[in-house]
Parts: sequence; structure tokens; C-alpha cells
Amino acid sequence: FGEGKELKELVEITSRLNQKKMNVLITRLDAKKAQALKRRFKKGIYNQRAGVFKLINQKPKILGKGTILIISAGTGDLKVAEEAKETAEFFGNQVECLYDVGVAGLHRLLAHWEKLKSARVLIVVAGMEGALPSVVSGLVDKPVIAVPTSVGYGASFGGLSALLGMLNTCAGGVAVVNIDNGYGAGVVATLINRL
Repeated sequence: FGEGKELKELVEITSRLNQKKMNVLITRLDAKKAQALKRRFKKGIYNQRAGVFKLINQKPKILGKGTILIISAGTGDLKVAEEAKETAEFFGNQVECLYDVGVAGLHRLLAHWEKLKSARVLIVVAGMEGALPSVVSGLVDKPVIAVPTSVGYGASFGGLSALLGMLNTCAGGVAVVNIDNGYGAGVVATLINRL
């Protein structure tokens, strides 16, 4: 978790892990600190949209038994969806993504029916009223990890509306992580995918 850490602390932590040839994943990292880390660690990769910095010393082995499908309702949710993607890949999963397939245009989601059916675990990221995870869970017989985002108009209360909508779903098989917690969703999906 890079947010709130000083650059000096991030360099120290990354240096220690790098000396042991361990892989490094830093989430919630701003571009300025990421660029400084990239200058210090030439193999570092930064996904600016996700706010994720990775230093890969050993290519992650695919340990997941199937594909994790990450679905975002809208482009406003991509920061969180990309954080989930980077996390799931880091921990050794095959990952596919469907972006901008929210309930406002349900045909966009249904056009990917085969991907929905073949995924082993689904991470569904949505703001506004948070309806998409319920819809997806009603279509598939796989675990759905719902991620509310702080994206929304007026009374979305910084993601609280989406969170409550997801927690109150009547669709079975939905587990909910906290608002904007793409990292948490990626970790839970990894654990499920390894079972």
C-alpha cells in the first residue's frame, strides 16, 4: 500500500525485497513516486490508471485453475478494475477483462456470454447504484466478487450507495469488498481460483 508512504520508505522496502529477488507490488501509488521508483529500479512497471507499481524478479507461475474475468460497468470504474487486474495477475492468474458493459447498455454485457460462462471467478466493479454484480450473478453459476466504486452522481455518497446496493443483493454467490478496493478483490479472487 503506497499511499501515505514517503518515497524514502518505498525505496527502502523495495530495495530489501529486490535484494532477495522477490517480486514487488505497490498499490495506490501516485505518478511522481512511481517515476522516482522507475529511475531507481529499471525493471519496474507502472500502470498509471491503476496506480500500481510492479517489480518482477521471477515471472509469476500461473497457480489459478481458471480465468478470472474482471468486468467494469463504466470507464469511470477503470482505475479500480485495473488495480484488481494488476493484483490478480501478480498473484499468478490468467485474467481477462470486459470494460464498459454496465446495466445502462445490458446488450454490451450479453455480447460476451461465452466469456461469462467460461470464467472461474468474476470480479464486477461498479459505481452509481451498484447493480451490475447482481445482474452478473443472476447469469452465472460462479463466485462474483463485487467492488463498489466511489463513482456516481449526487447521492452516491462516495460509493456508499453502490456498497449498500451490492450488500443488499438478492442474487446468490455475491461477496462484496470495500469501496474502491480492487486490490482486495484481486486477492479474494486469487484464493478462490486456487481452490
